Formats: sequence, structure tokens, C-alpha cells
Amino acid sequence: MRLTETNIAGVYIIDIERISDDRGFFARSFDVATLAENGLHTDYPQCNISFNAKRGTLRGMHYQADPHGEVKIVRCTTGSLYDVALDMRPESVTYKQWVGVELSAENRRMLYLPTGIAHGFQTLEDATEVFYMMGTVYHPQSARGVRWNDTAFSIKWCDIEPRIMSDKDRTYEDFTA
Repeated sequence: MRLTETNIAGVYIIDIERISDDRGFFARSFDVATLAENGLHTDYPQCNISFNAKRGTLRGMHYQADPHGEVKIVRCTTGSLYDVALDMRPESVTYKQWVGVELSAENRRMLYLPTGIAHGFQTLEDATEVFYMMGTVYHPQSARGVRWNDTAFSIKWCDIEPRIMSDKDRTYEDFTA
């Protein structure tokens, strides 16, 4: 697997390296040694799936507060989505900046998110499924979020209507910090 750091420190795009023949291909999708060599988290005690029936579904922007901050590796296993990582680390030089990457079943890309990064996505197709490897077990009392369209971040989402969201994600307060 190949890691490419984005403009947000610690956020990596993970691409598989295919070994192809007439049958198809083989690729390593997870390698503890590669993560460790790059100083990244290697222990994932929980995996989650998010199934999204409709194109335009937007989930996010979610993260967990310390000391229960979450490292995530996110992959789209069916369909496609626009995945967004938002730096919520006040000490970071990229604080309040974001990066967006298309993840799809076809491109098999993954996104590595360190702690302190809010995460969200918008589906580009019906029946899109997302697979998460979680670096810590979910801790409900530490769950945090910011609004997907808060002007403090100016995230550029795909222009897909209708935009399907939970009331919680739609109504986070304006961010102040």
C-alpha cells in the first residue's frame, strides 16, 4: 500500500498497489508495518459500516474529544462518496482547514485520519457503503461535531440535491474559536 500525505498534517490517502494478471489483481489493503514505519496508529479495536441508501446523503462533521480522540481509516466498499477531513487541532498550522477526496469501490482508496480531525462525507451514488477501522472504541460522552456548512470552514461540498442529513448534523451551532 502507498501513503500520500495531504495538505493536512497527518491525513493520508492510502492507495493499494495492484499485482494484476488474467484473473484480476491482488493487493495489500492493510499493513501494520507500513503504518508503523510512517509513525501512524496500528491498533484498531473496532470496525464500523455506514450504509447510505440515497445519493446526496451527507454525514458529518464528527470527531471525538480527547482523551478519547479517534484515529480512523475510511474506505468506500460499495458506490462512491466525497470524503472530507477537517483539522480541529488548535495547535496545528492547518487548523480549520479541510481536504476532500473521492473514495469509491472502483478506486479502492482509503483515507487515514489522526485524532483531532473531524470527518464527514457525501454520497455520490445510491447504495453507498463505508467501512471504518477505528483506533479506539466509540465513547458517546466524547462525541463532538461541527456543522457541514459552517462559514468558519467553508467546505466545498458536491452540489447534489436533495441533501439528506440528520437533524443533529444540520443544526450544530456556529463554530467559535
